[in-house]
Amino acid sequence: MELWSHILYSGLLIGILVSAPMGPIGMLVIQRTLSKGRWPAFFTGIGAALSDLAYCLLAGFGLSFITDFIERHQFALQIVGGIVLVVFGAYLFSRNPTRALKTHQNASSSFYGDIASGFALTVSNPLMLFFIIGLFARFNFILPEFGPHHYIGAYAFILAGAVCWWYFVTWLVNKLRRRINVRSLWVVNRVIGSILIVMAFVGVGYAIKDYIF
Repeated sequence: MELWSHILYSGLLIGILVSAPMGPIGMLVIQRTLSKGRWPAFFTGIGAALSDLAYCLLAGFGLSFITDFIERHQFALQIVGGIVLVVFGAYLFSRNPTRALKTHQNASSSFYGDIASGFALTVSNPLMLFFIIGLFARFNFILPEFGPHHYIGAYAFILAGAVCWWYFVTWLVNKLRRRINVRSLWVVNRVIGSILIVMAFVGVGYAIKDYIF
């Protein structure tokens, strides 16, 4: 019972901590909550949670191979991640908020697309794996006495923690969205889009600097 308490506590906490940093995916979830409504944004978060779960599985079962791969291809991975951020940023910057509000009622037809876009944006940052490895070490998450059922429960709790985080974020932003008009949404789109583009260029710049020097 003590082992399961450890799995429950650390699994939920790792899921929340992996999702909590308000990086590109957090900004995208906020933007979609404001423009498309809570549930499309929540499904975007689910896509991100599935990506985080995939990295957690890699961290748990393929640690040495994955870390070696990332270290060998770090430059290429950072460039690809930067391109993905620029594409998302440019899309948000040019997005017409009025059109987004008009199509709000049809948002349910794009839930699979929301999941896919959330997954793609999150999986484009494989360096997150090092953060996950640090969390696993901090919480002593994977123990030698784990059986198959312990592993299943552990990763299920990580996913549950991540999903709970995105549920909370979309609920909170949705509560505040009534105070935001179309012009405010236009500003939010442009600000978030600009931040994503800047983050992409900064990341690519650091990657080139590390590669050259």
